[in-house]
Amino acid sequence: KAKIKASQLQIMSLVDMVAYDRQEKGLNRVRELRAAYVFQSLPFDVRKSAVGLFMAELARKTVREPEENKRLFNFLFRSFRFLDETKAPIANLHLYFLLELSSFLGFMPSEEWSEATPIFDLQEGVFVASTPPHVYHLGEAESRLLHQLLEKSLETCHELSLQRQQRKSLLLGLIDYFRLHIENLPAIHAHVVLQEVLED
Repeated sequence: KAKIKASQLQIMSLVDMVAYDRQEKGLNRVRELRAAYVFQSLPFDVRKSAVGLFMAELARKTVREPEENKRLFNFLFRSFRFLDETKAPIANLHLYFLLELSSFLGFMPSEEWSEATPIFDLQEGVFVASTPPHVYHLGEAESRLLHQLLEKSLETCHELSLQRQQRKSLLLGLIDYFRLHIENLPAIHAHVVLQEVLED
């Protein structure tokens, strides 16, 4: 039997695994483990590593369903592989990841932005006509940028031109969005380092 290497168990590692389901003990025993994909650039690129760690923390703290979900798995696998392989700018990738993950978790923002509904209500997850009677909303400028990001794909999200402050505002707003829609969501920490790295 092949020995499991410590490097295969590092955070963000993409592996094929066979494990014994031991629900009564709350801990599964790993029988086989091998690399499903070996990163070529992610571990050696500070910016990519920061984005990847944020994505990993977000997935770990938000995905709670024990049953199989192939679509979600494929999305996560594809996202990390794309991050590793892409030569395009990655400064918007974490924002796109947040939005796409929200669709799997059941609260994808509505894309119904218009000049008549220019404000995104974080609490309701929709664009509205006027400022809501609570603090959980984006400003008009950020709301329009959110709408534009919703129209992008994993491969094209870098095409959206964002200034540092706009990117920061969107990130903090989307983290609030997750907190509002996921009960007892643990604090997210990796975005602090991520912002510092992306601003260098």
